[in-house]
Amino acid sequence: MLDSVLLYLGFTTIFVGLLSILWPLNFLRIRTRKAGAIVAAVGFFVAVVTLLFPVRTKQVSTPTTKLDEWMPKSQFDEQHSIYIKASPEKVFEAIHAVRADEIFLFRTLIAIRRCGRPGPENKPLLDVATQTTFIYLADDAPREIVVGTVISAPHDIPKPAKLTPEIFRKELPPGVVLATMNYLVASDSNGGSTVSTETRVFGNSADSVRRFAVYWRIIHPGSDIIRRSWLRAIKRRAEAARG
Repeated sequence: MLDSVLLYLGFTTIFVGLLSILWPLNFLRIRTRKAGAIVAAVGFFVAVVTLLFPVRTKQVSTPTTKLDEWMPKSQFDEQHSIYIKASPEKVFEAIHAVRADEIFLFRTLIAIRRCGRPGPENKPLLDVATQTTFIYLADDAPREIVVGTVISAPHDIPKPAKLTPEIFRKELPPGVVLATMNYLVASDSNGGSTVSTETRVFGNSADSVRRFAVYWRIIHPGSDIIRRSWLRAIKRRAEAARG
């Protein structure tokens, strides 16, 4: 997340600098238009350098989850967890049942990401996802769900008529970006469950990784909010069912 923080710091600095070129912001000690231009230039430099940060590929050495089996290598990842006072069975039901309207700011953030295009129907999100662009890679009740999708591929690569799990197993032409997401449920001795979710993205060429890195650093804060809110929605539904 540090790269996204730096990127948005750069964007904010550019905005402040440009605004100071029109109206010097004395309360920020930017008293001249020249100073405003310098501030904007510094912000631009920070944003560009952040977008060009190198990306490394991480490899899972010993798989312990279904997600590890389906995507052992990735360049981008995001992890969150929450404790829920409900059994793994109730939690698993809630994971499958949560809808978009139960997740704080989900529709707003998705609309921003999709440039105003309509978001998902008000049905269980996993149903919507797996009926459109995602597929189930694992549905191991009540322990783990894994879904996956193809984020991007070169235009000259023929698109399959239907996305299948085999795409995540075979060697693909350079330029493909794959993504997976899981929900992993672990029970405890008190009858509750710890639920974690992880998103992984893997690009199979240097160019595809560089392109996705720009996108990821821009949308990562919104993605973080969605994942955390999604977990809280699962918690509310599972604990309500328990009570």
